[in-house]
Amino acid sequence: MTATPPATANGRKTLFVTGGASGIGLAAARHFAARGWFVGLADINTAGLRDALAAIGPDNGVTVQLDVRDRAAWDAALETFATAAGDRLDVLLNNAGIASFGWFEEVAASDADRMIDVNIKGVVNGAYAGLPLLARTPGSRLVNVASCAGIYGAPKLAVYSATKFAVRGLSEALDVEFARHGVGVRCVMPWFVDTPILQAGSQGSNEVMRDRIREGGLPVYTTDEAAQVIWDAAHGAELHYTVGKRAKQLRFAARFFPGAVRKQMKASTSAF
Repeated sequence: MTATPPATANGRKTLFVTGGASGIGLAAARHFAARGWFVGLADINTAGLRDALAAIGPDNGVTVQLDVRDRAAWDAALETFATAAGDRLDVLLNNAGIASFGWFEEVAASDADRMIDVNIKGVVNGAYAGLPLLARTPGSRLVNVASCAGIYGAPKLAVYSATKFAVRGLSEALDVEFARHGVGVRCVMPWFVDTPILQAGSQGSNEVMRDRIREGGLPVYTTDEAAQVIWDAAHGAELHYTVGKRAKQLRFAARFFPGAVRKQMKASTSAF
């Protein structure tokens, strides 16, 4: 039997997305592929990657196993992608992220380390590895997924919030720096989105983030809504993009009424 050759871009625009096996990453991959883009799906979950490729159509992308904490693995993954993509990268979507939910002292230090390694170092590694290919692609974009927890620190998500503030700050700095290379940088900050991350909890507790959101009556937005915002970020001129009406409200309040936001956070941890 003759092996089926891997799909190639054949002149199409290209997207490389981390955390592409599920959640926002997969939704973005479907959104871009449906509009004619060729997608590189990267994730640590190989079984999930197979399903993800089937979801976008085998002719519309390739899969690469990638632990975003591993810089050497980043280089190898993008080399594989570049071969299939015709040595172009129109959008690199740094989406992979993890969370642990609970009071700061209840979250294991090892879990905090993993969040820092995946959520910050993973994004930094992507920027380092992706820049050469982005710089060779006219009009390219680096899109980093942060969070509303990077607008104002969220209780029971202290370290997660810190990582997302870092992603926001990195995006703002690189938007200025990467302009020298013709690469635009965008930062997407979702409110709560219906992804597996809402199942995040902490050691020694049965409570997960989804429980707290439900108790607080807070909205949860869809991955398709997030994917549309990522599409807008890949094509728009703004630096920051939010997902969901509540995200816009928080961004406004944190900017103009930070004292009121602080009071609300302290009054009711169920708000976040």
